[in-house]
Amino acid sequence: MTDLQLKQGADWPTLQKRSQLFQQLRAFFYERGVTEVDVPIFTPYATPDAHLDSVQAPFHLPGFTQPQKLYAHTSPEYTLKRLLAEGAGDLFYLGKVFRDGDLSPRHQPEFTLLEWYRLGFELKDLIVETVELCRQVLGEALPSEILTYQQLFQRVLGIADIHHASAETCYQTYQQHGLPEIVGVEKNDKILWEQLLLTEIIEPQLGRDAEGKRQITCVTEFPNHIASLAQPHPQKPWLVQRVEIYIDGMELANGYQELQQAEAYQTAFTKALAERQKMSKSPVLVDIALIETLQQHPLPRCSGIALGVDRLFMLQQSRTDIRSTLSFYLD
Repeated sequence: MTDLQLKQGADWPTLQKRSQLFQQLRAFFYERGVTEVDVPIFTPYATPDAHLDSVQAPFHLPGFTQPQKLYAHTSPEYTLKRLLAEGAGDLFYLGKVFRDGDLSPRHQPEFTLLEWYRLGFELKDLIVETVELCRQVLGEALPSEILTYQQLFQRVLGIADIHHASAETCYQTYQQHGLPEIVGVEKNDKILWEQLLLTEIIEPQLGRDAEGKRQITCVTEFPNHIASLAQPHPQKPWLVQRVEIYIDGMELANGYQELQQAEAYQTAFTKALAERQKMSKSPVLVDIALIETLQQHPLPRCSGIALGVDRLFMLQQSRTDIRSTLSFYLD
């Protein structure tokens, strides 16, 4: 394999359109009184999420005998929440984030993220706002639908109740679709087979209507084993208040009705670290400063969402390769 190179991507007219997109996104929030904030890219803390890997770099700083290990943020979530807990109002971030291990036609290790938080918003309010943003950017009144996680599995795979389906049912369904054999996965690992059904069969079909035309599909009521930092469902404790948004077979955004108490974050981080250990991933230092801030000032009731800007631009420009939307890319 040749060395990794930084190659030139989009032509100048495309980059001008990308600039116009950034102006449009900022105008959307400025008109609503949402404040843009700039937060550090590098912090002393890594994400504990078992399915994300932080990019790390040594910093040689005065007063330290050894290089200090800092991590590029995978999302501005933790720093934004510290601001919210300290009394900031509605806010958004538009800028770079980094995730190790991503390189494909839809992924670059460095990409642009739009993340925003709305005080007093229920998850349904956030969904309405996100759909409106997507329609404005894409320049068309795309139809939208809201489906629960359970409805997805029922509609696409005929599994009536995925929350109580057996590992055998998930495994057999996977086999019936003729997908490649997965080595090293136990047949009784229900959570993993369920995840494979979602990513390999269901997700590529989302964000399209029965005729294959684009639409906005919002998936809600996720099981609590993939809760991240979402509030539990008030009537169904085995579910959480989380949404994922898809357009044209591509996951575009991921949001929550946010957890508020420090204890809930500590529990979630501990669970994530245990999962990392189970996956033989190295332990990381979680954001202690966030926990300490929330102990003093719990997060106000709010909802937040992160949206992949490069993917949104791909959809706007009808591109299938992220590299054609960037000024430069790694390859």
